[in-house]
Amino acid sequence: MKVIDIHTHGISGYDTRATAADELMEIAQIHGTCGVSEIVLTLYPATIKIMRDNMDIVRKAMEKQKNILLPLRKSAIGSGIRPAQIIGLHLEGPFLNPAQCGALQAASFIAPDENNLQELVDGFEDIIKIITLAPELRGAIELIKKISDTGIIVSMGHSDATYAEAENGFHAGAKGITHIFNAMRGFHHREPGIAGFGLLNRDIFIEVIADLHHLDARTLELIFKVKHPDRILLVSDTVKETREDSAGLSITDTSGRLLGGSVTVTEAAGRLIQMGYDRNVIMEYITKNPEQYLTGK
Repeated sequence: MKVIDIHTHGISGYDTRATAADELMEIAQIHGTCGVSEIVLTLYPATIKIMRDNMDIVRKAMEKQKNILLPLRKSAIGSGIRPAQIIGLHLEGPFLNPAQCGALQAASFIAPDENNLQELVDGFEDIIKIITLAPELRGAIELIKKISDTGIIVSMGHSDATYAEAENGFHAGAKGITHIFNAMRGFHHREPGIAGFGLLNRDIFIEVIADLHHLDARTLELIFKVKHPDRILLVSDTVKETREDSAGLSITDTSGRLLGGSVTVTEAAGRLIQMGYDRNVIMEYITKNPEQYLTGK
């Protein structure tokens, strides 16, 4: 089956703020070497102009992949591996809550209104697969409905939403939650918040970064015990600072703040299997589940 990563910003010195399609092709090459079949390239929030420039480069990379014979590259085990196919875009913002910016630049966040959305996505609707937004922001519920009606998936994240606000987002059409527990309101015994909603709602998909830095091993155990397995999506959230040979070391800035995931989805899955989790179940988190999330099938 295809291995799919729906949330990667980059890897090994390259990221989606690239100025040339070849840089994005390198990201695809590296993920392919690691056994990933398809990737959804994830953009950082920025000004609308910058994000549109980024989207244009992604489109060029996608077209280039279609028009050339993708070269084989040797994997770590010596077999020929094709680059991961770039299948579209995940816009992580800019309709996010500054109170939960995480490693993103809060100054780039803008109001979730229809005019901003139209200016952002116009002409790129065919390649945008996912948009992450914060459902508690004024105007967000209407925008979730608007986005969902176009066929683009809405994922809720970088959010300070209460349980009820997350539930409202879900009923408006949101289908997923971006990197659960990270850059969102924490679980509280009197207010379970968006994280609690993600765990308890049967139908919402949740992204999980399983590099053992973004989530403690016991938190992963909690997620896997509580959440229905067909709604769990392992994602890498890798960034340009992530290395193929990082040995899973955390990717942080000088203050110790996490900047992104430290391992690919295949390495994360392998580690979970080594920890004793069922191989067949874990593999569905990076194959069957993301495909269903993206296609609805």
